[in-house]
Amino acid sequence: MLSLRQVRYFIAVADTEKVSAAATQLGISQSAVTLAIKDLEATLGVTLFTRRSGGVSLTQEGQNFRTHAENIEFVVDDAVASMQQKLPDLSGKIRLGVTYTASGYALFPLLSRFRRRNPSIDFDLVEASREELETMLAREEIDIAFMLVSNLSSPDRFHSKVLKKSPRRLWLANTHPLIRQETVSMAEVAAEPYVFFKVDESDKAGRRYWQDFGHEPNVVFETGSLEAVRSMVATGHAVTILSDLVYRPWSLDGGRVERRPISDAVPSMDVGIAWRHGYRFDPAESRFRDFLIAAIDE
Repeated sequence: MLSLRQVRYFIAVADTEKVSAAATQLGISQSAVTLAIKDLEATLGVTLFTRRSGGVSLTQEGQNFRTHAENIEFVVDDAVASMQQKLPDLSGKIRLGVTYTASGYALFPLLSRFRRRNPSIDFDLVEASREELETMLAREEIDIAFMLVSNLSSPDRFHSKVLKKSPRRLWLANTHPLIRQETVSMAEVAAEPYVFFKVDESDKAGRRYWQDFGHEPNVVFETGSLEAVRSMVATGHAVTILSDLVYRPWSLDGGRVERRPISDAVPSMDVGIAWRHGYRFDPAESRFRDFLIAAIDE
């Protein structure tokens, strides 16, 4: 029988990619985590993790189950919150702008949870670039932007709140020679064919930190398709540095994408909300802001 304890242990191992780190995070023994994962795999009839040097990686079945596991955890947390917090019903409409990466990899599971708790609050959604969202905020065409706040061009014009710092790591094929290393330096990455992902100014941010470290990447391709990046990496044509938020271990053609930490201090990709100076949140917007802060911290 599947248990919530097994689900939470599974998510901890999937997040940390190490049984020891998951055990420390959960405050239990490694053997308890290992046994729970084995029992879970027996219940599901699949292998969820494969062992590798320095840790574990999700299998394709493990990646598929992760989505279900996170949904289970969200539903349980929402059920507990609904019993503990008897918040008054609010109505209203929030004009929310969102950038491409934030909408594709962060927004909608959170929005679904918020709407279940607050069914009378509606949203007008618009997806746009960072530049366009800044203009829309300044013109009062949207109330809040859910975006990569690390890309804000004019922090003095807007308030912002970082909700999640997503570390950037090296993506490489599971057959790449650098896979044997625990960490990889920017100098070592510079010697490899490199692919730049161009959406949400990822390439501009990348060039800034490459310049800060005094190295030049050997760029062989630039693309706005994240699936093209995954395919190039998985097949060994190139490596890249991207954030954990957009990481998925499999390409569409079934290739495996692995990650390794960068030994140099590469800046994180920061997801958060922004709003214009002087703007006062109405009750519905305040509740949404507070929900996002609490949900990201869970």
